Amino acid sequence: MIKNVTVELNSIYDLLVVTGPTASGKTALAASIANRVGGEIISADSRQVYRGMNLGTGKDYDDYLVNGTHIPYHLIDIADPGYKYNVFEYQRDFNKVYSDLKKRKIFPVVCGGSGMYADSIITGYKMFEVPPDSGLRIELEKKSMEELKEILLTFKNLHNTTDIDTKKRVIRAIEIEHSSRNKGYHSSEFPKVRALLIGIMFDRDARRKRISERLKQRLDSGMVDEVKNLIGMGINTETLIYYGLEYKVITLYLTGKISYQELVRDLEIAIHQFAKRQMTWFRGMERRGIKIHWIDGELPMEEKVKIVLDKLEEN
Repeated sequence: MIKNVTVELNSIYDLLVVTGPTASGKTALAASIANRVGGEIISADSRQVYRGMNLGTGKDYDDYLVNGTHIPYHLIDIADPGYKYNVFEYQRDFNKVYSDLKKRKIFPVVCGGSGMYADSIITGYKMFEVPPDSGLRIELEKKSMEELKEILLTFKNLHNTTDIDTKKRVIRAIEIEHSSRNKGYHSSEFPKVRALLIGIMFDRDARRKRISERLKQRLDSGMVDEVKNLIGMGINTETLIYYGLEYKVITLYLTGKISYQELVRDLEIAIHQFAKRQMTWFRGMERRGIKIHWIDGELPMEEKVKIVLDKLEEN
């Protein structure tokens, strides 16, 4: 048996971050650790914030039940589908949850594969609340996707270049960077945290196999119907495409742009590519001096938990 770790470990680390590429088993590990330390989970997933977007975002609700104990989680199901949640809002909402957990002496376990979200709380870089600039948008809309990407790359301080798969996203990224040159915007205050970062690693073949199996399971569970229901609720197809990956490809299928066979093929390719982009982001964090302790995803859960608990207790 692995002994429990008390909240005294807060004197060593302020929080734990469990991350890794999609389909790596982050939620199950984070929940198991939270169960041992009496912690609660704070999600770091850019799409699990949306209600009713469950299969497509990979909300593994069952993983939050550990040995009969329901592990509380935060920043999941907090926004309506159709809304465009952003990193500024995530930092704001994370700060509220984090402050509350610290007051209650509950150890925060952050879990998610959105590298930008995890990065923003670890490094505490300031995000800015940037209102839409209609004039700039009109000018940018006239440009091609390649021209927009070139414009985006002219800015020195890009927080994210790995998730610009739609024209609207690139335009919004340019809008934010353009506005950041001004001094009149409101920046978020963010606490400095001592974080232990744990990454779950599978070799390339194992990762691809897990992604393919998980995709089949989610399709069999009704992921296409989930997107169909969102459209039936009045969520426009442009917004669903904006959300990317599953929502983008399934929307193309439901609107007759591609066949079901193309849906499966294109979605599998897109998720594999997404996993590669996630790993690129994590490697970028490491190049900037952020230490990620990688553990073998093939290890039994008890061994993975023990590795993490040992790391938490190190001085």
